[in-house]
Amino acid sequence: MTAESNKDASNSVSSSNNAFLSLEVRQVVEAIVMVADEPVPAGLMAQLLEIPIQQVESICAQLIAEYDAQRRGFELVKVAGGYRYRSHPDAESYVKRFVLSGQSTRLSSAALETLAIVAYKQPLSRAQVSAIRGVNAKGAMRTLEQRGFLEEVGRDVGPGQARLFCTTPAFLERLGLNSLEELPPLANFVPGEEVIEALEISLMVDNTPAVEPPSQ
Repeated sequence: MTAESNKDASNSVSSSNNAFLSLEVRQVVEAIVMVADEPVPAGLMAQLLEIPIQQVESICAQLIAEYDAQRRGFELVKVAGGYRYRSHPDAESYVKRFVLSGQSTRLSSAALETLAIVAYKQPLSRAQVSAIRGVNAKGAMRTLEQRGFLEEVGRDVGPGQARLFCTTPAFLERLGLNSLEELPPLANFVPGEEVIEALEISLMVDNTPAVEPPSQ
């Protein structure tokens, strides 16, 4: 194989790797923006992906153009210094109809669990609720906010200044309570010491090495 052939092969492999890397980065950018509670700055994504910020901006511009050309039901927008997904404005009337149609439906178990966490630990951000539940609570909290059971009460003082949420008077009214102090104490739902001790014993792993019987 000639040196020229080696060079062409090397360029071909490099081009393929770059194309794969570009596809992989696009997927990561989409995933990050999809799960984020707030607009994600391009600089933050560039830092996480260890690529130039210009590349992130270019990828986002490509995604915006692609979604628009494909007439998707959602769009990627740059707002408040970052990128986020939202439903397409052309579908606004149907989205509103869908949201309002769910006002009379029962809350899911995930929403009820999320509401209980906020009720006892408020104020909390979406990230804090997600950490407590162990799963993303974005959808559940959005539902509770739309139903009027949660409301934004301020911003966290930490990095990112995440939105903080508390329960609303409608939450108390639905439960027939005058104040949060009337919520049943959490201690009522915690197992007694005897139960906890029995669980610890049953879950305890015996790490004592086995003793072999003496040889005959």
